[in-house]
Amino acid sequence: MTQQFKRKYLNLNRDEMRTIKILSAVSFLLLLAVGMHAQEFGNNTTLPKIALKTNALYWATTTPNLGLEVALAKKLTLDVSGNYNPWEFSKNRQIKHWLVQPELRYWLCERFNGSFFGLHGHYAEYNVSNLDIFGMGHYRYDGNLYGAGISYGYHWILKNRWSMEATIGAGYARLKYDKYECGKCGEKIGHNTKNYFGPTKIGLSIIYTIK
Repeated sequence: MTQQFKRKYLNLNRDEMRTIKILSAVSFLLLLAVGMHAQEFGNNTTLPKIALKTNALYWATTTPNLGLEVALAKKLTLDVSGNYNPWEFSKNRQIKHWLVQPELRYWLCERFNGSFFGLHGHYAEYNVSNLDIFGMGHYRYDGNLYGAGISYGYHWILKNRWSMEATIGAGYARLKYDKYECGKCGEKIGHNTKNYFGPTKIGLSIIYTIK
């Protein structure tokens, strides 16, 4: 390890380190899924192995999103979804954020069919303002969150490669944020942390089975 790399590594703040760790964990889960998915291809099975999806409820909030789910075993899958919202609206309203949410799922019958339970994690960075909901007022909040939760969902097979899925989850999130008076130019009035317990996932997704 070079001295230059050491200096760069030591100068990372805690949030940057946390982001690196979370992204590394997600990368590890994806590599694990690819490896187990490759092994799954060697088995003689007609069950779906990989699917793409998008959550219609997130689109309703102007948030583009995409998910990928891969088979790990007959009753086990790994779902990884990502959201990104870069938009600004009138009167300095915005819900800018990006979110990644991996979830390990156990299916009660067989994968991609019927009921499942999930264990998910989440990490997001956000910059929201002038929402005036949940006691937020007309302030701007710039920060990040991380946490985990559990979920339940149900998967309906429609026809051919198309399916639909509904899911809901609850859990914990740790929020850290800077609070500003308003909009883009408001004065910073505080830095806060908050522990959140409640809904952490909701979805009504359209699914296309690739293989």
